[in-house]
Amino acid sequence: METLANLESFVRSAETGSFSAAARLLALTPAAVSRNVAILERNIGVRLFQRSTRKLSLTEAGERFLASIGGNLQALQSAISAMSSDQGEPAGVLKVSLAPTFGIDHVLPLLPEFLKRYPLIKPEWHFENRQVELIAEGYDAAIGGGFELTPGVISRTLAAAHVVAVASPAYMAGRTPPDSPPDLHRLNGIVMRGTRTGRIRQWVMQDGVGNEAQGILTENIVLNDPAAMREAAILGLGVTLLVLPDVAANIQRGELVRLLPDWHADAGPISLYYPSRTLMPAKTRVFIDFVVEAFQK
Repeated sequence: METLANLESFVRSAETGSFSAAARLLALTPAAVSRNVAILERNIGVRLFQRSTRKLSLTEAGERFLASIGGNLQALQSAISAMSSDQGEPAGVLKVSLAPTFGIDHVLPLLPEFLKRYPLIKPEWHFENRQVELIAEGYDAAIGGGFELTPGVISRTLAAAHVVAVASPAYMAGRTPPDSPPDLHRLNGIVMRGTRTGRIRQWVMQDGVGNEAQGILTENIVLNDPAAMREAAILGLGVTLLVLPDVAANIQRGELVRLLPDWHADAGPISLYYPSRTLMPAKTRVFIDFVVEAFQK
């Protein structure tokens, strides 16, 4: 009978199109994954992959084999995971991707209590301004906004992401506050260039009764990180547009003031994303429940 390691190596390599990517998912070396697949091919007497220096692709026989075992393998893994979690506390490395500013300000402070409850879990948290491939890159979960829901990924909303205009009291001293979003253009602007699009991010703002207006800032300072934009605004360098959770504490402390308090732009929700599984690992399940409960409170 074929070993689970060989079958896992084959399925993950087929899903990701790479022995290296499969190795990251399985916590193995690429050589070990390649060896497992080679053993599987030898044992069943069929070539499953066409290999080249640039690409790994399934043969026709490989496609049929993947279709026949894919669901069964997931069920077997889920059963093993469920049995393992029943034997003790949730444990293992918890790999999570987080939007830097939101993650540091609102999720990282939850970590002491989480580790107090689940001391056998080892966080491996990546703070990054990008949409990760949860399954292909081996993440247990991700927290951020604007993720494209690819097949096999589920989202849970944590908070609304309302974009608001802010500046420091020192910068606004002696300046006339804007009356509407177009007025922002006459102030020094701190803007963001998207890492994926390469374009300056623009926002359409709306008020409480449904009126809409373009909030266009002058491009006096161009940055690529919300935390840097926030700090530049605190330093008195101009006005910027950021999601409210990223600047709420600064507004409360008086480091920033909110301009146009009746106006905001909708950036969509900040959500928790995780791979869909019938029976997910206990470490992932308790993390999801813990974070969702914290934000509900």
